[in-house]
Amino acid sequence: MRAGLISDTHAPAMGKHPPVEVARAFEGVDLILHAGDVYTSECLDWLERIAPVIAVEVPPAPCVGDPRVGYKRVIDVGGRPLGLVHELIIIGHGFEVVPGVIERQVGADEPLGEYLERFFGERVEAVVFGDTHVPMVERHQGILFVNPGSTMLPWQRRQLGTVAILEADGDGHEARIVHLSEYRE
Repeated sequence: MRAGLISDTHAPAMGKHPPVEVARAFEGVDLILHAGDVYTSECLDWLERIAPVIAVEVPPAPCVGDPRVGYKRVIDVGGRPLGLVHELIIIGHGFEVVPGVIERQVGADEPLGEYLERFFGERVEAVVFGDTHVPMVERHQGILFVNPGSTMLPWQRRQLGTVAILEADGDGHEARIVHLSEYRE
């Protein structure tokens, strides 16, 4: 299974829908996972023209109540459990999850998988999250962590940003960051 990962679209402030480069980057995906700061169902409608959409959002955003949107979720992607949330919280640690911080802040002997299981309510093998606008693909203690960044506000700067592509099968999850500038016409 191939999934498009997107976060922090901030519609309509950053536009009614994501930039057209997203549709090009997501061509051929089976599913789109939106990791929050969607704000409007119209953004999800636009994405759903590409592939089915599952999203998360922090209340009280206007799209809360849309059946495609939850607060945090565990979904089966390619036969493996994946956690989807906007703001990732690692129990017992008070830090924003950005590249390198898990390695620096969570000890190798700490039960990272158990922390995530308590947070999501069940075991996960991968986590997709947003909030920081900083793209990230890292693996810690066998768990894949992916933040696709932001389509229009990467690193909190107004410019064309990033999404991610996730490949999943019975062997696990792999992901890569995609710079939308690669899909400009």
